[in-house]
Amino acid sequence: MTIQLLNGIVYGGLLYLLAVGLVLIFGLREVVNFAHGALFMLGSYIGFTLAAAGHWWLGLLVSVVAMAAVGCVLDVLVFRSLRKHDHIVTVLITFGLLLILETVVTVTWGKAYLSYPVPKLLDGTVTIVGSPFPIYRLFIIAVSLLVAGGLAAWLRFTRMGLYVRAASTNPHVTSIQGIDVDRLSLIVVGLGTALAGLSGVVAGPLLTLSPTMGNYILIDSFIVVVIGGLGSFAGAFFAALLIGQIHSLGAIYLPWAATMLPFLLMIGILIWRPTGFAGSRT
Repeated sequence: MTIQLLNGIVYGGLLYLLAVGLVLIFGLREVVNFAHGALFMLGSYIGFTLAAAGHWWLGLLVSVVAMAAVGCVLDVLVFRSLRKHDHIVTVLITFGLLLILETVVTVTWGKAYLSYPVPKLLDGTVTIVGSPFPIYRLFIIAVSLLVAGGLAAWLRFTRMGLYVRAASTNPHVTSIQGIDVDRLSLIVVGLGTALAGLSGVVAGPLLTLSPTMGNYILIDSFIVVVIGGLGSFAGAFFAALLIGQIHSLGAIYLPWAATMLPFLLMIGILIWRPTGFAGSRT
């Protein structure tokens, strides 16, 4: 049971790394970014390329920086103008971006399934309650906790974090106070997409790489954002851990319903509390 709980935390940690990027982008730009899963996938492929050359850690760094740059370009060219449109327009355009990125990856890396091993430094297992557990999975838990703690400290104790919280609540009033909301959004979108790249490389050794690999985890990430509450970082963290446990334990005790459980939970939460655990917006 302890090992299954840890596996649930590992998957929940990966979901959080991806979902918190969605929360950041929606909070500032109010864009439901369907291309986020493709950015996760692209980050994973960049990590694969450098890992194949024996530079896994460099791949981690390059993927994060490259995705941050892609995010800044998307914010200037796409997200900034989408804020004036209805959400259905943003969904259609970001879905188009997803298809474009999948095509780029297919042309560059091909359709064949790819995989790469964990870095040598994190290879091996440790014994937990009498059972072996991969060190790499403990690394994923540590990365997720560091990101969650770092984001919470940044938002709570820094001036920029204060501006981000204010702009997420009311960008118009924040702008009147002299804050450059567009510049702030550029930084936040870059950070959100960088986290997609980070999660892509970190998840790479556990997954089989394909141009559509981001679609599956993106669905769970949207469920996390909805259950946690739109725009809520703390809600996304706890919802990700909950969905991770549902996946891990559901596969053992209710395998016939494991894929439906997250959706059933989301429906139940929305009936009980339409704004999610900690959200204030519908």
